[in-house]
Amino acid sequence: MLAAVAIVGLVAGVAGLSVAVVAHNRANQVVEECAEVLRRRLQAAGPASGVDRQALRDLAIVHYDALKEMSGHRSFSLALINASGDGVVISSIIGRTETRTYAKPIRDGHPSEPLSPEENQALRAARLGKGPVVTMDDPLPDFGDSGRTARSRT
Repeated sequence: MLAAVAIVGLVAGVAGLSVAVVAHNRANQVVEECAEVLRRRLQAAGPASGVDRQALRDLAIVHYDALKEMSGHRSFSLALINASGDGVVISSIIGRTETRTYAKPIRDGHPSEPLSPEENQALRAARLGKGPVVTMDDPLPDFGDSGRTARSRT
């Protein structure tokens, strides 16, 4: 009797494993089919489709305290990026007696000059579509361009 139960269990386990393998293969096939459909649609949506790749589509803003003399997160960095990865990061550093505003160009998703950590966070969030409002504490993947960014405000 115990041997029969063991054999039934073995057969059920093999059958379950077979079903799992078939389901896994089918899921991979569906994913590939979806990816192919997306590829074809993106190719069809080329320049003739009327999609303006120069239109700003991604943005993110980071509020922070840039100066120790003030609080309330009055300073900000704003990233505005188009579908080609071109755009600008605008930062406004607000103090008690003055405000400074900076604009740094972005080409192909990369800054042409070093960015502060806050500017870098805004750019990464915009590129990932995580905007409009993000904080410095939001975990965002690095794009591997740390050599192009500054680690401290200059």
